[in-house]
Amino acid sequence: MKVMIDLCVVPIGVGTSVSEHVAACQRVFQEAGLKHQMHSYGTNIEGDWDDVFAAVKRCHEVVHGMGAARISSSMRIGTRTDRDQSMEDKIASVEQKLEEE
Repeated sequence: MKVMIDLCVVPIGVGTSVSEHVAACQRVFQEAGLKHQMHSYGTNIEGDWDDVFAAVKRCHEVVHGMGAARISSSMRIGTRTDRDQSMEDKIASVEQKLEEE
């Protein structure tokens, strides 16, 4: 099953800046070959359910390995069975409606 998630990973106790940890997770998604798009408070990721959730697990493993004893993650998950839809498709649909106004 194809899934699209919005993931925010917050390492706790590592200081104010978490950009190194975010970069480490981005590398995990790249290495997994997953389509992903970082934004200011998280990352949108799409792909096969098992591949996406394996990468989320790997992201946690890597961030723990960087010294974060605790991680708090939030995730929104969407699946669709009536048709294929990408992140770009969803954005384009809204942009088209804005142009029609």
